[in-house]
Amino acid sequence: MLVEERHQSIINQLNTEGSVKVKDLSVFFKVTEDCIRKDLAHLEKQNLLKRTYGGAVLPRQNIHSFEVVKRKVSNIEAKEAIARKALGLINQGDTVFLDISTANIELAKLILQSGKRVTVVTNMIEVIQIYSAASAGSLISVGGTLNPYGDGFEGSFCIDNISRFKFDLSFLGAVGIDVFENSVSTYDVADGLTKSAVIKSSRKAYLITASDKFNQDGSFRYSGIGDLTGIVTDKQPNPKIVQALSEYNVELY
Repeated sequence: MLVEERHQSIINQLNTEGSVKVKDLSVFFKVTEDCIRKDLAHLEKQNLLKRTYGGAVLPRQNIHSFEVVKRKVSNIEAKEAIARKALGLINQGDTVFLDISTANIELAKLILQSGKRVTVVTNMIEVIQIYSAASAGSLISVGGTLNPYGDGFEGSFCIDNISRFKFDLSFLGAVGIDVFENSVSTYDVADGLTKSAVIKSSRKAYLITASDKFNQDGSFRYSGIGDLTGIVTDKQPNPKIVQALSEYNVELY
């Protein structure tokens, strides 16, 4: 195998697995570990990976992209269940905002399949692609600054356009929900500010998320729980969380 072919194979493994080990690569390619270390050093200089003790990982921005792809294909059954519940909240003639959320990918598909006369407004690239491929439905993209690693648009232009709407409903994703700290959070500040703007422009704002997010937390709080109309999830969280949610007067679906 040529050196260039080995380098490409290493990158392919990184894109699939997210990380590689020197020892494993040495066995796989049947070369010395010192040879693999030189390969990794060469690829790091090209910003194609970041070396770690005993191996390498994707650069930070590519790690985020890898996580986005992984989220899209993980826990599909739960996301489909969430999307079905969310569809039941949408009425004919509604203007609905679909935020950057993997569950909203499934919801967009169901809206089209249902034949409901709904105007969908979104900042998520994949939702736009779904509507474009279907050549059906009514969709408006708010535009803005592209975040290629987050699969959507954000920033001041995006927020300004969002503020010009009054959505009947919005469906938003989250990295984490802390009912005891009254926090709905994400990791990306620009994403969080965009979500906050959507809530302000919505008559009803719903969090659309898997139940395991109740045990997670992000670094940027974009909303209080009481700012939401309801939370659409795949299954009931534990009784303590349900009780805490009732105190915020937020419906759980």
